[in-house]
Amino acid sequence: MQSGFGTSAKKFKRAVERNRIKRLMREAYRLQKKSLNDTLQNRDRSMAAFFIYTGNTIDTYDVIYKAMQACLKKLEKIVNEITDADS
Repeated sequence: MQSGFGTSAKKFKRAVERNRIKRLMREAYRLQKKSLNDTLQNRDRSMAAFFIYTGNTIDTYDVIYKAMQACLKKLEKIVNEITDADS
């Protein structure tokens, strides 16, 4: 699975802030991607996803981790539904 991460330069003027947000998102993704990757491999599928941070302030790592967890679960559910519909 390919993935990308981004945030708004309009909301976060300083590159340091944008890079911190992207670093937090990448780490949360890295620690939780195994379940989705396993599902994709079992279903013989691939996926490309781009995660965009839309908040106005820099959240804590815990908040980003939980949001990424919810997002990955939704993606896994979509993969299962699409594969079941193709069968």
